[in-house]
Amino acid sequence: MDKKKVYSGIRATGRLHLGNYFGAVKGMLQLQDKYDCVFSVVDLHAITTPYDPNTLKQNVRDVILDYLAAGLDPEKCLIEIQSSVPEHTELAYLLSTIYPVSRLEDLPTYKDKKVQYPKYINMGLLFYPVLMAADILLYKAEFVPVGIDQEPHLEVTREIARKFNQMFGQTFPEPQRFKSDGEYVPSLTGEGKMSKTIEGSFILLTDDLATIKYRLAAVPTDSGKLGGEVPKTGGIATLFSLLRLFERDDLYKKYEQDYKEGNIKYSEMKKEIADVIFNTLKPIQQKRAKLEDSFDLNEMIEKHTQICREVANQTLTQVKQEMGLI
Repeated sequence: MDKKKVYSGIRATGRLHLGNYFGAVKGMLQLQDKYDCVFSVVDLHAITTPYDPNTLKQNVRDVILDYLAAGLDPEKCLIEIQSSVPEHTELAYLLSTIYPVSRLEDLPTYKDKKVQYPKYINMGLLFYPVLMAADILLYKAEFVPVGIDQEPHLEVTREIARKFNQMFGQTFPEPQRFKSDGEYVPSLTGEGKMSKTIEGSFILLTDDLATIKYRLAAVPTDSGKLGGEVPKTGGIATLFSLLRLFERDDLYKKYEQDYKEGNIKYSEMKKEIADVIFNTLKPIQQKRAKLEDSFDLNEMIEKHTQICREVANQTLTQVKQEMGLI
C-alpha cells in the first residue's frame, strides 16, 4: 500500500439500498482505480442498534455481494469484515484514552439514535465515533467516501488524529470526506434520508420492478392540482430528487412543468421513476446472481483479511510503541 489511502464501510444491517449506492459505493468505484482502498462491512457498528444475531452473518455476506455486483473489484481494492480484523477494536480503545466523553455526548448522531432507540442506549453507541475513527486511522486513510451525514464523525476522526499527533508524534493523516454526486438520498417517507433501519424509507439494489413500484406508491404526495414551485422537502421533493440522481433531466423538466401548471399525475411519474431505477439496477442484479452461483466468496474474504491484518498490525505496533506500551 504505497499510494494514497482510502477507507469506507457500510453497516451490516441488510442489503444495500440506493442511499448506500449513491452516498458511498459510487465514490468507492471512482477511487478504486487510483488509490489503495480498503472497503469494509462494519458488523461491529451494526450491533450498536437492535439487530437479529441469527441473520447478522448473512447480512455481512449480502453487503459484500452487493459491493461486488455494484462494481467493486477484489483485484483493485481490499474488502474486509470489520470484526475479522481485531486491530480495529484494540486501536479504538487506545484512541479512546485521549478523547473526552463530553464531546461524544454532544454529537447530533448520538442524540438522534437515543431518540430512535430509547430502550437501546448502550456504550457501543456512544463509542461509535471512536471506533469509526480507529477504522479509518488503522489504514491511515486520507479519503473517506461517505455521505454528508457522516461529516460530524469524520470531524471526530480528525480531532483524534490531531490530538494523537500532538501527544505522540506525527502518525496519522487528517482524513477528508470524498463527495459523490448523490451524497444525500432522501427517504421515501418524505422525512430525512434513506435508511435501512426505517421501514418504507428505502429501495434495495436487489428489488425487482414490482417491489420498486410498490415502494414508490407509498411516497406521500398532494392532489396534483396546486401548481407553483416544486417543494424542497417532503415526498414530492423525494420523487424529483430521484430523477436528478438517475440523471433523467428530461423527465425532471417534464414533471416540473406539469407541477407548475397544476396537472401533474403522480401515478404516471412514479411508474416512470420505477422503470428508470429498475433499468439501472438490472445489470447489478444480474451480476449478483452470477456471483452467487460461481464466485468463491470465502476464499476472497480469507485472502483479503490476511492482507488487511498485516497492514493493520503495522499501524497498531507503531501506535503502541509511540504510546510507550511496547
